[in-house]
Amino acid sequence: MKTRKYTKTRRAEQQDETRARIVEATVKLHESLGPAQTSIMAIAEAAGVQRLTVYRHFPDDASLFEACSTRYLELHPPPQPAAWADIERPGERSRTALSAFYRYYRQTEQMWRVAYRDVDQVAAMQMPMNRFEAYLDQVADDLVQAWHTPPAARKSLRLTLRHALRFSTWQSLKSAKLKDKQIAELVQGWLAGIGKMETE
Repeated sequence: MKTRKYTKTRRAEQQDETRARIVEATVKLHESLGPAQTSIMAIAEAAGVQRLTVYRHFPDDASLFEACSTRYLELHPPPQPAAWADIERPGERSRTALSAFYRYYRQTEQMWRVAYRDVDQVAAMQMPMNRFEAYLDQVADDLVQAWHTPPAARKSLRLTLRHALRFSTWQSLKSAKLKDKQIAELVQGWLAGIGKMETE
């Protein structure tokens, strides 16, 4: 009985190890080639397994992409609101949040670049990417709550912050040779301008 139990335990451990290798291989290939250019055969070769083994652990693209995105975010977690929640001044709170996301994008640029490039080509990517987009919107909405401005201004602030938190916005301003701090200061000017115009 003990031998049988040990064998089952070891088999389960081996399956977990194989699954982890497949996920790690997928993350690396997605980052280097992009999801649309990554084949199951390439994943199998990188993980040191057969194609059927990949399908046995991940029977469809959705399950593979979900595991890949979960692992990537475990390794590279996005900034969390707790890092700026205690900052009372709304402008400083927004600047801190934006700076954190811009540092994050610079550190993870390759993965987000290929992910946004390929998302419309790979249906299985859309749910994980939509979830990240929803998180950005929630961060923006939370930041707006700190601004004590009229309703009209709050709407403009929300739209501006949602836009400013996007990877594509950071990427566009980065291509203009702006550093992360400069981008954050530029957006801060937008926010301050909105607040000033709406209260005049």
